[in-house]
Amino acid sequence: MTSRPSQQQGVMLLEALIGILIFSLGVLALVAMQAISVSTVSNSRYRAEAAFLANEILSQVWVDRGANYANVNSYVITGGVASSAPAQNWLNKVYATMPASNTFPPSIAVVTPAAGGRQVTVTIRWRAPEAADVSNHVAVAFVSDP
Repeated sequence: MTSRPSQQQGVMLLEALIGILIFSLGVLALVAMQAISVSTVSNSRYRAEAAFLANEILSQVWVDRGANYANVNSYVITGGVASSAPAQNWLNKVYATMPASNTFPPSIAVVTPAAGGRQVTVTIRWRAPEAADVSNHVAVAFVSDP
């Protein structure tokens, strides 16, 4: 007598294929999460570098403000053009550290508020290699007499 094929034949193979599909979707999700975390870590590194660079130039302006704030305006940077050697040195450091910062040059603006002293605003812009948008860091400090 010949055996008749059961209607259940191939079910185990189908279950195995569905299991493999679910497992591979999980692995793809893990790979995507890893890529996002690498991008986030990279972006946080650039943000930390920008904060450090802004703090560095603001500290230099504070120390080198001169009598009656005579030296503060020598740190102004507009359109990637520095007005003094210390500002140019800082600008070169920004270009060397931050990606695409020469395309989006940093700026330093100085304003004299009514209360006296000087308000110094440092803006650093960059675009990370994997990013579509430009990021920026803005630091504002008030320089006054001690």
